[in-house]
Amino acid sequence: MQDKTNNRVTQLLKAWSDGDAIALEQLIPLVYDELYRLARGYMNREMAGHTLQVTALVNEAYLRLVNWKEARWENRAHFFGVAAQLMRRILVDFARARNYEKRGGGAALLALDEANALPIQPDADFVALDDALKSLDELDQRKSRIVELRFFGGLSVEEIAEVLKISERTVMREWSLARAWLFRELSQANAHEFELRETSV
Repeated sequence: MQDKTNNRVTQLLKAWSDGDAIALEQLIPLVYDELYRLARGYMNREMAGHTLQVTALVNEAYLRLVNWKEARWENRAHFFGVAAQLMRRILVDFARARNYEKRGGGAALLALDEANALPIQPDADFVALDDALKSLDELDQRKSRIVELRFFGGLSVEEIAEVLKISERTVMREWSLARAWLFRELSQANAHEFELRETSV
């Protein structure tokens, strides 16, 4: 049943890419729940009292997806990979704006565990992770993309392999290396934050 739904989503995405407006109308109810699940996963990791609501995050991401006229959707995994990337960008922009306002707080250490659920602590610093991912992207774009799809998008190894057109074994190997690299980067950033606070006391 799930495979049938996934195939239908892929067919509708391709039709939408070809300019079929009716395909978009049929697509919305099929993808909304999944977009909401992604957004809820993000928002569950934010601190209590966050002013951005799950529905607002879904709606903002959805509007950006719909208005992306040049998109050539390959399949369901490609669509949700892009959706995850957009939600990440929206939340990071929101976090940066919030940090400018309050100018405080240190970077939290992130647990990059192997799991289908989105494994990030509730008080995780999206800005620190975004900065680390940008650094990783400069060194190795594919590893950065794998982290984004797996960690933020919740895509399976199989789906990531399909999106990036590489083997599942390569995804697993590069996911493992990228996690180790990010853990080291975030640990150093956290230590540096502590040093700065110590010297300012």
